[in-house]
Amino acid sequence: MALREIIGQDRAVKILLRSIQRARIPSSYLFAGEAGIGKKFTAINFAKAVNCLTPPSPPLTKGGDGGVFDACDECYSCRKINAGVHPDFLIISPDAGQIRIEEIRAINDILSYKAFEGRMKVIIVDEAETMNPYAANAFLKNLEQPPEDSLIILISSNPDRMLDTIKSRCSRVNFTPLSSESCKKVILTFFTKKESEKTTEELSILARLSMGKPGLIFTGDFIEDREWCIKLLKGMLNSEKDSWTSREETEKWLDFILILLRDTAIIKITRDETNLVNIDLKDFLTKLSTSMDLKVIIETYRILDALKGYINFNLNRSLTWNYISSLLRRNMDIKYA
Repeated sequence: MALREIIGQDRAVKILLRSIQRARIPSSYLFAGEAGIGKKFTAINFAKAVNCLTPPSPPLTKGGDGGVFDACDECYSCRKINAGVHPDFLIISPDAGQIRIEEIRAINDILSYKAFEGRMKVIIVDEAETMNPYAANAFLKNLEQPPEDSLIILISSNPDRMLDTIKSRCSRVNFTPLSSESCKKVILTFFTKKESEKTTEELSILARLSMGKPGLIFTGDFIEDREWCIKLLKGMLNSEKDSWTSREETEKWLDFILILLRDTAIIKITRDETNLVNIDLKDFLTKLSTSMDLKVIIETYRILDALKGYINFNLNRSLTWNYISSLLRRNMDIKYA
């Protein structure tokens, strides 16, 4: 896929295409935005565009302007980057939740040599906020003295956790959640390639559940995850013991309950089903909204949203489960268990 074909990130794509067109590509970028909205996908296609052998317009030259500079997606450079085997292209990702100094040293080794095949060496650091302190400090050297003809792209869904000295040396490009229609296009494209037998209604539900982040759909089964979340909710209302096995599960469940409360508030205020995320659960949501006062729904949402903000501080899972269970039993009708 070419950069200009990326769905839902028109502003970010326009900035990147213009930088190629003018041959004024910064040595480092920070692609910032929520998970699942296309940052990594865009970074890969940007790498293809700057190294494409047969772009729609002639190869970039210093001071160039005019024309369309993008990836052809057919030359051997584009195909090698797609396959992840291009000698001048590297993606670094966290291992066991963090990026260590060994990975940064691998970047240093690659950047110490001239480009082997492409015009630029391109390094993509995914989830850059997971660099541990040693790795982050070592990485600063690459940003302070970037080698010639190199491009570093940091990707982060939580840039506030990154060192200010790293962020300040990168050209930031912000990515935003996709519209509902754009989500449907992305999801439809993905499942068409997989020759999926999903119905139009199922694809529509998936688009709603993605909440503007269709990339998350491809990392798991949203429908199964939702059933699991509802099962845990019923377990809480029945005073069952902690069923979370990790911080990730706790965060996933909190994301779900916040969306459920949001839908419940919409039913309570407007009775307009078209704005529901979980539109296929409208009967359940209607009953739930009947049993809860609007003020209680909003206050419960506020408390759980604030609690979600403390997830990264290693909350005790059992205590968190018991606290939320007590809160929900107080505010929700037990008969929905």
